[in-house]
Amino acid sequence: MLYHQTFLWGRSQNKLRQEERWLESFCLIGLFLAALILFVVNLGSLPLLDAQEATIAQVAKEIWQAPEGSFGWCFPTLFQKPYLNHPPLVYGLIALTYKLGGVNEFTTRLPGAILASISVLIVYSIGREIFVARTPALFSALVYLTLLPIIHHGRLAMLDGPLLCFELLTIWGVLRSRRDLRWTLVAGIGLSALFLTKSVMGLILAAVILLFLFWDTPRLISSLYLWTGICLGIFPALVWYILQWYRYESLTIDLLWQSLERVSILTESHGHSLEYYLLALLQYPLPWLVFALYGLKSAWSSQHWGWARLILVWSGIYLIAASLITKNFSGYAISIYPVIALAAGMQLAQIRYSPRNIIYPRFWSLGFGLMSGLTICVGGYFFWRNYIDLSLVLIFISLALTFAVTTLLIAKRDRQFINLLFWGMYVSLFLLINSSHWIWELDRAYPVKSIAALIKNNVPTQELVYTSYTNNRPSLNFYSEHLVIPASEKTLAENWQQLANPFLLVDRLTLNKLNLQDVQILNNPKTDSHSWLLITKSQN
Repeated sequence: MLYHQTFLWGRSQNKLRQEERWLESFCLIGLFLAALILFVVNLGSLPLLDAQEATIAQVAKEIWQAPEGSFGWCFPTLFQKPYLNHPPLVYGLIALTYKLGGVNEFTTRLPGAILASISVLIVYSIGREIFVARTPALFSALVYLTLLPIIHHGRLAMLDGPLLCFELLTIWGVLRSRRDLRWTLVAGIGLSALFLTKSVMGLILAAVILLFLFWDTPRLISSLYLWTGICLGIFPALVWYILQWYRYESLTIDLLWQSLERVSILTESHGHSLEYYLLALLQYPLPWLVFALYGLKSAWSSQHWGWARLILVWSGIYLIAASLITKNFSGYAISIYPVIALAAGMQLAQIRYSPRNIIYPRFWSLGFGLMSGLTICVGGYFFWRNYIDLSLVLIFISLALTFAVTTLLIAKRDRQFINLLFWGMYVSLFLLINSSHWIWELDRAYPVKSIAALIKNNVPTQELVYTSYTNNRPSLNFYSEHLVIPASEKTLAENWQQLANPFLLVDRLTLNKLNLQDVQILNNPKTDSHSWLLITKSQN
């Protein structure tokens, strides 16, 4: 009996679709597990960072401790004073983890880490939407996952991880809505979450969406579905601000005005030059910036494609917005990293399927050779400073080997350098997060937890503590459960004379200068090795 092949490649269309779904599920599950490892492992090992981390943790703790019926989630406070710097979505999520797992570093950072892990999947989904093919989408997600600022900021209890997740969700919804208008609802949900996290970023993203659609899919501009989604995004944040206005009135105006003052024109006086901001932006996307620059060049020459238009509009508007910000520059610049990942992923996919005899730009091998040399020099610097740490040694060895072997493979025109670079960067980041150096900013000030324990155990509740340390430390406030207020030597001396029971946190040099009377040192000199002293008046 003759057999006639009915289907192409001898397989049915149902079989092909089943294999496609299986492969897609495998990619999504693999990416999510890989992301969870980098974002969650060793998450609670180090104390909270000053500024955003400790402030967010304190606000979330007060939401968690608020009495039932007080609507603490809607009216957040910071040491019982209204806190209106940002809408309360992320603070509420952290308060929820406090309710489930208690107050600690892990539960504080967990919501942002989970959302950052989900953002890796959304980058892949965006890549599938604009590139269609799986390889550039997968490469884009892997580049995004192995970017140092994404891992660093995504693991911290800051707004960056949630912001990236909500921004990417919004853009994904807009891209899908070009084929199915129901996806404007997903875009609206993402935009709503973004406005309830950081309203300024919602406005910037709305500008990206409108400009991209005006260029790529102008018919959607007049769609009622799209504007319904945008209004849905703005409405919850608008309601929140109205509620704050109703409750606090003039205080809301003052805080909104302070938020507007963070944005200024480039021609105004900046603390740093334009070159500073460019260097701050460019130093962290390495090594993927090498390929992203060529990807951006390809996007410029391919403006008739939707992926190129999205990359150009997205990167252009966020670069302009970041250049206008004089404070918290990195908080706005981090939104450019997904664009870098998409551009680099597209370029790497082109390399993967290019002819074997193609000649790679000489800049690539020179760039990776230079990065390998710089890594060795930095490692040698730490060794010269007698700062020998096994974890640092392993990190530098991993990076140096990755860059060196990549240089050789590029010189040999071997496309396997892509796989090696992904694996080497992932292993290096894994070594970093398992070390005590993944929050390198902690080295800029004295260790906080031992001092905080000293204050918490010796200072009565609601009492203020004044310190000779010049900078405010929100982490010290959070761990000690007291307000520790920086003060000059003159103010410290006045408080000592005027208060019946003062508490001062001073260094030994300041204590000698003040020449105070009836000093009682609350430290235990046998167990406390730090140079900071907690003092009060002797009760004799």
